[in-house]
Amino acid sequence: MTDSDPHPTSPTATTPAPTCTTTACASCGGPTAAPPPLSWPDTSPPPAYRPIRFPAINAPTQTSSIILTPVPQPLPVPTVPNPSTHPFVVPTKQISSPADISRFHSLPAGRHFLGFIAALSHSARGLKISSPLPSPSSSAIPSLLSLLSSLSDSADRIPPLPHSSRYGNPAFRTWHDHLSSSLPSLLLPLLPDDLRPALPELSPYLLDSFGNPFRIDYGTGHETNFAAFLFCLARLGLVQEPDYPSLVLRVFTSYLDLMRKLQLRYSLEPAGSHGVWGLDDYHFLPYVFGSAQLVDHKYMKPKSIHNDDILENFEKDYMYLSCVAFVKKVKKGPFAEHSPMLDDISGVPTWAKVNSGLLKMYKAEVLEKVPIMQHFLFGSLIKWE
Repeated sequence: MTDSDPHPTSPTATTPAPTCTTTACASCGGPTAAPPPLSWPDTSPPPAYRPIRFPAINAPTQTSSIILTPVPQPLPVPTVPNPSTHPFVVPTKQISSPADISRFHSLPAGRHFLGFIAALSHSARGLKISSPLPSPSSSAIPSLLSLLSSLSDSADRIPPLPHSSRYGNPAFRTWHDHLSSSLPSLLLPLLPDDLRPALPELSPYLLDSFGNPFRIDYGTGHETNFAAFLFCLARLGLVQEPDYPSLVLRVFTSYLDLMRKLQLRYSLEPAGSHGVWGLDDYHFLPYVFGSAQLVDHKYMKPKSIHNDDILENFEKDYMYLSCVAFVKKVKKGPFAEHSPMLDDISGVPTWAKVNSGLLKMYKAEVLEKVPIMQHFLFGSLIKWE
């Protein structure tokens, strides 16, 4: 054999074996190499990779649409003209389909309700729960605090019953019956004499704010009904924009404290929970308002939620930290496994981005979900047109 001979007849000891260039090996018939990786055209890039944590059945499916949605902006609440002569009605349910959801968000009531949530969030920016607030506030603020305190006291008087199930202590029904029978005495201190005809319209919103007595559960729909109750008070002029910080940092925090007491005392089942793929088994708005409190904070960043010392020292002043601390107390295991959404959010660089993202997510994951909004009530103050 010579160096120029392209076709040797027999390999020598120093000559390398011929390389197989076909898709199957001549000796064994197996593949000679792994298939080449898929090539993605420039017009259609590969999907973003997201590690899946078990279980992921209820993982949010609207991530891209949420990102593209405009951030809800604060809107002034239009007050009812001549509320003393306004024709109040008992509110009813109107939403039963995605088309009804679209209609709700196109209505003035839907736009102004979401704008009210955004305005409450904006009013809490840079404020602690312990911050001194504008004074004097509306007389409705102390009345609301008294109402929530009274309901908390009634929970202390109604002990849970012996119960073997994980969720649903039947004593909650007794507490809820007490709420229902006490509605007039709870609400009348809020209302001037000329607005007492509003009682039949306001009562169902408040009654639906603390959970369902038949299923013994609580979720973001009930929380939204409490926000709707506050919105109705704003429509009547009983609370105004200067009162919004007090509504968030005094009234809503008291409501949150009461709900945590009820959840633990009566083992309320999460209503419509996303499981690990939800922010929280029960709540959403405290994260919206709490992230607003931390916007432009000098030292605390979203990743600070992983520092237990920060949570312990500041949970009483910031709703977001309070919620994370509560979740860590009631859930076992690594935080990234039982609360992956909160863990992912901690990687966002600024609280302003967290706040704007949560506002968009609240609209998409709460106000645009039929199973939640089918229980939303419409009357003359939140009008279905």
